[in-house]
Amino acid sequence: DQDKLDMIYSLVDLEGDKGRIYEMNYTVDYKLEEALDANIVGTTSLVQFTMQHLMDRIPGKNTSLSFNASCSVFACTDPATNNFLMGRNFDFNHKDKNGERVMIPAIVVHTAPVGGKKSVSFVDGQFINYKSGFYTDGESDLSMLMALPYLLLDGINEDGFAISVLKLDGYPTRQHYSDRKNIFTTVAMRMLLDRASTVSEATEMLRQYNMCMDEEKASYHFFMADATGDYAIVEYTFKEGEQYPTEMEVLRGDDVWRYVTNFYASPSMVDSPDGSVISTHGKWRYDTLKVNLAKCQYEMNPVQAMGLLQKVAQGPGDEEKKSTGFTQWSEVYNLNKKTVRMSILREFDKTFDFTVE
Repeated sequence: DQDKLDMIYSLVDLEGDKGRIYEMNYTVDYKLEEALDANIVGTTSLVQFTMQHLMDRIPGKNTSLSFNASCSVFACTDPATNNFLMGRNFDFNHKDKNGERVMIPAIVVHTAPVGGKKSVSFVDGQFINYKSGFYTDGESDLSMLMALPYLLLDGINEDGFAISVLKLDGYPTRQHYSDRKNIFTTVAMRMLLDRASTVSEATEMLRQYNMCMDEEKASYHFFMADATGDYAIVEYTFKEGEQYPTEMEVLRGDDVWRYVTNFYASPSMVDSPDGSVISTHGKWRYDTLKVNLAKCQYEMNPVQAMGLLQKVAQGPGDEEKKSTGFTQWSEVYNLNKKTVRMSILREFDKTFDFTVE
């Protein structure tokens, strides 16, 4: 309908015509309540929900969606203002069939749902098969832009609650409590940005649902923080003898939970191949965060926080560090001001600023 068309055609290239970073106000109803009732348990069912509930007619060709995130994140306090900050690198190396890196479009999404909280979140357009410059190439089907509220990798809302997702190796989470509805990773993040003001509220909301992740061999954990200075890592871990993670753990209240990368942080997973003792996925990044944050007693101003993100950024030439991705964007969230300063593609001398509006 015309409202959806007007929204999609309002997308703005923030660099004019480079096709690397776009911004959009998502102004129509993305039907969160229906999504929470839709038994979305992975990318396939998320695509189906988008087609059935957010599009007026289903595209004639097949549409796919993928999801991944090899990242770094941390929380600290700005000593000059006492504002609470969250630093975040989103790392993922998209490659074509010839092994060449594919340039992605980052998409900044503003939402203001009726009865919910305003937020700004960040999407990797390649996860819905959009390459850099897709918006004006005259070929790309723009239909999947309707799914943007459910494709986020990190974001912040009007109360200063922020959340990000990071990849774990191993089998995906599959909770199966009979008295709970199922929820997928990104749908959960959308729910929390729309409804939670604090880390405590967010973790209690997650406990009301069965977390269900993709069929492939990968799981995820969340890092969240809020304007009160609270922070937590949320992981889904294994019961003894089970193949899939089912136990939700909230790690908080200690400086060791201020930073995380791509292995399980939970003490219950130390003997796992994907836990902190054995796994090397993100180890050098984790150690760099640990040393630098402890050195400054977990206090950094925004410039220093972006500098730490630069230290753990990944890209060409980092093979000796066993890099597992490419840094698509780096962000410093100010949870008290509800702002985000962002650099893309390790271009740290150029920044974009966003506010929850």
